[in-house]
Amino acid sequence: MHIQSEEFGEYYGRYVSLSNGKPLSEILQKNRESMEMLFSKLNSKNSMLSYEKAKWSFKEVIGHVIDTERIFGYRALCVARDENSLLPGYDHDIFVKNAHFNRQSIEHLQHQYMVVRQSTIVLWDSLSENEYLKKGVVNGAPFTVRALFYVVAGHEMHHANILMDKYLPVISER
Repeated sequence: MHIQSEEFGEYYGRYVSLSNGKPLSEILQKNRESMEMLFSKLNSKNSMLSYEKAKWSFKEVIGHVIDTERIFGYRALCVARDENSLLPGYDHDIFVKNAHFNRQSIEHLQHQYMVVRQSTIVLWDSLSENEYLKKGVVNGAPFTVRALFYVVAGHEMHHANILMDKYLPVISER
C-alpha cells in the first residue's frame, strides 16, 4: 500500500516516508519487536537518562510515542466513523510535561506501550479498504485514515532511531 502525498499534511511527510509502501501490520509488528529490544536494555536508573541536558529522558520519549499513538488512533477512528469535526493538534511538550512519565516504572510504560499497540493493530484490522480511504481534517490538514496509521508507524520509527542512535550510547557508557 503506497500512501500519496495528498493523503496527509506536509509536516507529517517525514514520518510517512519511513513507513510508506510497506504493509502496515508488518511494520507495527516489527516496530513492536524493536521497542521490546529497547525495553530489554532499560532499568529504573538508565531509563531516566537523556543524551543532552534539555532533552527528554528515555521514559519521556517512550511516553511521547505512546501518547501520540493514542491520539492518532483516536483521530483515525473519528475519520473512519465519518466524524466531520475538525480534529485539533496537540502540544507534545505540554503532554510530556504533564504526564510525569519519569515517575512511572519502566515496566508500567512497557505495559502501556503493548496495550496501546495491540489496540492500534486491532483497530487497523477491523477497518475495510473503503474506510482506509476516508478523509478528514486533522490539525488543519487533510488526512486519510490509512495515512494516520502510517504516521503512527513512521513516528515510532523516527523516535526509535533517535533512541538507538543517541540514547543507547549514553546508557552503554554508564
